[in-house]
Amino acid sequence: MEILACPIDKHHPLDLHVFDEKSEVVEGIITCSECNRFYPIIDEIPHMLPDNLRSKDEDLKFLKKWIEKLPEKVKTQGKPFNLENN
Repeated sequence: MEILACPIDKHHPLDLHVFDEKSEVVEGIITCSECNRFYPIIDEIPHMLPDNLRSKDEDLKFLKKWIEKLPEKVKTQGKPFNLENN
């Protein structure tokens, strides 16, 4: 986590929210406090793609799956997609 930076604004450090963990983080999100972007971790792989390469359907499905564990800011202000405006 110490070496990761937001691909959009290069801010670091980023915040890690773990939803499912075994020996590694299986599912969770990485968030940028500067630009409010979130990057899902799925099957132990962080998906840190720029906005134009992300799938709205996949991101919203992921957010809905973990709605109970998401930080409120991700639910309402997350970029590029969030649960309030989509």
